[in-house]
Amino acid sequence: MIPAPTGATRLYVIVGDPIAQVRSPAGVSAEFAARGHDGILVPVQVATADLPNFLSVANRLKNLDGIVVTIPHKFACYQACASATDRAHFLRTVNLMRRRADGTWHGDMVDGLGFLGAARVKGIDPRGMRALLVGAGGAGSAIALALVEGGVRELAIHDSAAERRDALIGRLNDLGKAPVRPGAIDPAGFDFIANATPAGMKDGDPFPVDVTRLAPSAYCGCVITKPEISPFIVEARKLGCVTATGTDMYQQHQSIMVDFLLGADRSR
Repeated sequence: MIPAPTGATRLYVIVGDPIAQVRSPAGVSAEFAARGHDGILVPVQVATADLPNFLSVANRLKNLDGIVVTIPHKFACYQACASATDRAHFLRTVNLMRRRADGTWHGDMVDGLGFLGAARVKGIDPRGMRALLVGAGGAGSAIALALVEGGVRELAIHDSAAERRDALIGRLNDLGKAPVRPGAIDPAGFDFIANATPAGMKDGDPFPVDVTRLAPSAYCGCVITKPEISPFIVEARKLGCVTATGTDMYQQHQSIMVDFLLGADRSR
């Protein structure tokens, strides 16, 4: 049960465009209540062109303590942060912003933690696997870093924006961990396939990978929350693949998000 807000309730918003697909408002608000915090998370739909004006207003709202960021604003919101975690600085993107004592914003990017958490709940450890990631945007970048830090043997990244893909590959290879290279939509030979694109949110969207080339032994994960089971995951399940949905991912990082928003994560 989420208590009715009062004039003293602390405000948090999740900003994106589109926004109807997000699952965070109810879950995060309920977690606030469970922790005894008088706060509520509400969705706001803001177009890319309007984001600077939104952030300008957000800076002046004295009861706004945090912002959750979804597509397509994660890179732009990083630029609005006065400080961020090492992870966010490396990725140059955020999906969480917390008000600092001086009124500015501190950011983090935890999408990768949630994505790998969902896989591990399904009994999948990416260590030693060959991984294919589709999408090098905000969520994709975070998942890529988490996979490399999680010990994959190799990571291939496919993205229609080659410059963005190659920049991410270069930064990941500079870490000196798993080799990272450009990929394609062919998942053959990969143990771990991750969709970090919106492909499947709209009727008629193409699959993020060639599903006819999936192996039944491959793990397939997806960031999409609406529909709850994306067409990609539907096809993977037909083959007998172990899978996780965007909702599974969200369930794994809800507590991480709340820790950050309430300043209980120890990040500075």
